[in-house]
Amino acid sequence: MHRILVVAPNWIGDALMAQPLLARLRERQHGVRLDVLAPEWVAPVARRMPEVDEVIAAPFRHGALHLGQRWRLGRALKGRYAEAIVLPNSWKAALVPFFAHIPVRRGYVGESRYGLLNRLYRNGSAAMREHYARLAEAPGSAPSPLPQPRLRVDAAQVAATRARFGLEHSYVALCPGAEYGPAKRWPYFGELAARLQRPAVLLGSPNDAAAAAGIAGRNLVGGTTLDEAIDLIAGAELVVTNDSGLMHVAAALGRPLVALFGSSSPEKTPPQAGRSRVLWLKPECSPCYERECPLGHFRCMREISVEMVLSELARL
Repeated sequence: MHRILVVAPNWIGDALMAQPLLARLRERQHGVRLDVLAPEWVAPVARRMPEVDEVIAAPFRHGALHLGQRWRLGRALKGRYAEAIVLPNSWKAALVPFFAHIPVRRGYVGESRYGLLNRLYRNGSAAMREHYARLAEAPGSAPSPLPQPRLRVDAAQVAATRARFGLEHSYVALCPGAEYGPAKRWPYFGELAARLQRPAVLLGSPNDAAAAAGIAGRNLVGGTTLDEAIDLIAGAELVVTNDSGLMHVAAALGRPLVALFGSSSPEKTPPQAGRSRVLWLKPECSPCYERECPLGHFRCMREISVEMVLSELARL
């Protein structure tokens, strides 16, 4: 059996945008086994991808080299894989497949990873799904139309998670945070929650606590596991979110979604098509991809009104 190790990105949203790559590998190689090496905070998402056979949770802290741990993990995986695909661009992300002596090691040049990788690609696509999916093709080839990301959910598990949090009636999931920084956070979630005709449930990581402060509704920010948050999004009637990992989760679950973009671009990291609606005013300074507004006016998000969001929700 041909076995491929995929080194996943370090962000939830990026991991979901890499899922079409996994689907394309399944299409191209019947019977292939796909294992994913993912950070512990991304592993729950990877486990719900139907294309994935096994998830290996990487014990490395974000940003740390952990050279000894990477060497030991690589040696433990030696002989298991014919091929590796390294999705992060960092030098250290390519170490485990190199230490495992995996014969074919694909990835973008990134941080001058000559030698660590032996099938090198150069950046050539603006949209992240196509960027990752190119690694299923020969270098220089462009991917054809791609399948959409999707996550597995169990209806009984969703119902049990809702019951555990006392959410017996319909609700709107609000995701007011964005790990990257304040420039991606819409400032009017509080006003939106007050005007909704359904209860609001706030979801996010502990790092999103400040963004959720003072918003009316059931505040579960930092109070769920990622698996629980996925189940609660799957059980939501509507979802409103910034450009974040949970935006991509909601889209992959097929939930009716309003996605708010400011400093980033839906041309690069869009939610999948279908039941998603994007609000992006695209002022002349957007996208800047800065963590905070470099000009101080924050027009890209501040000028998206609550009325605009309510109008999109009504259409959904």
